[in-house]
Amino acid sequence: MAKEGNIITSFLIGATVGIAVGYILATDKETRKEDLTKVKDTLYNLKDKFGKKVSSMEEDIYHS
Repeated sequence: MAKEGNIITSFLIGATVGIAVGYILATDKETRKEDLTKVKDTLYNLKDKFGKKVSSMEEDIYHS
């Protein structure tokens, strides 16, 4: 189970880095500055959502 989680995490991190590098190479500096704020806010929101999901899943697992 832990091995699968590590594989999925590694894949997601690699995909995120690939997308970020592609974005940086494909856009101009002015557009990046405007969009980075939006991307940053979205990532913080996703982090919060996943953190809450993981917490509730852990509670369900440990309290079962």
